[in-house]
Amino acid sequence: MVSGLAVYPVDHLLTVSAHLNGRQPINAAIAGSGRSNPESFPDLADVSGQGQARRALEVAAAGRHNLLMMGPPGSGKSMLASRLPGILPPLDENEALHSAAIRSVAGQPFDGPNWRQRPFRAPHHTASGVALVGGGSGPRPGEVSLAHNGVLFLDELPEFDSGVLEVLRQPLETGRILISRAARQAEFPADFQLVAAMNPCRCGYANDPVRACASCSQDKASRYQRRISGPLRDRIDIQIEVPGLPHQDLLRGLDRKSENSASVRQRVLAAWQRQQNRQGSANARLGQNDIKQHCALSQAGRDLLVTAIEKLGLSARAFHRILRVARTVADLDASDRIMNHHLTEAIGYRRLDRLD
Repeated sequence: MVSGLAVYPVDHLLTVSAHLNGRQPINAAIAGSGRSNPESFPDLADVSGQGQARRALEVAAAGRHNLLMMGPPGSGKSMLASRLPGILPPLDENEALHSAAIRSVAGQPFDGPNWRQRPFRAPHHTASGVALVGGGSGPRPGEVSLAHNGVLFLDELPEFDSGVLEVLRQPLETGRILISRAARQAEFPADFQLVAAMNPCRCGYANDPVRACASCSQDKASRYQRRISGPLRDRIDIQIEVPGLPHQDLLRGLDRKSENSASVRQRVLAAWQRQQNRQGSANARLGQNDIKQHCALSQAGRDLLVTAIEKLGLSARAFHRILRVARTVADLDASDRIMNHHLTEAIGYRRLDRLD
């Protein structure tokens, strides 16, 4: 799979000797492409309605932004998340080598056919802290490292142990996880894209217009949502509601297909290429100096952002994340500058800030 190598497969040392002596030359192995077929993934065309959620998924894919979807059971959150791999850009060779090395350290087999496919890890909410972040007596990578260069999908986010969720704050900020044990320390790469889903309350139907919440008051629903701490929420760029679909929309979905993954993927790849040409990395990874250079706003845009900060009580971290998302929205629009409507869309994705 690795370019620049001539690999000669042999099954015995005598075969090597015969080859080196010219008696029985061995043909070099033919390298496989190792490129997964994006058409093999579930298609976005299967998702009925949910225009805002589909758009948020596209923006998240284009800029590698962390995404949180909140909505009642059956609204399509997991369905949307499972279709994210089909619109992501493939791994380059260096990224693929890193991912393969992590799998090897974790004791997992090499996955040749999916060599260039971005990892998609979806641990259950009952997973232990060691399983999620890594560890053990001889520290090994956990799910956050196995998702390096790919996606970590956490369904039922508030049901994860709160201590485990707080550990995610370090890798979300630095792209690495440090595991300390009495005898030794181990540091593993963990530069993943977090995609999470949650219900608005324990039973799942708070504020749902289709099905009334059975037992949760507004206060109970708020407490449930606040299981996700403010510092962790700050690190999630895009936060949206995915409402339950009325029956009429579901029936219309039987007659009319939504836009498919192939069309969305073309826009994502074009926006991704703009980022690579401009700064050599995804917009979600823009540093402070990069933001100053690539996320300049007009005076009207500055006024709009100041108003949003005041009304939503945004932190400095959320402020910078809005700018990064706005830069991605502009890239999807093939715009060199961030316009007011790009900024407005990015502000609209801070859903959980408005819950406060």
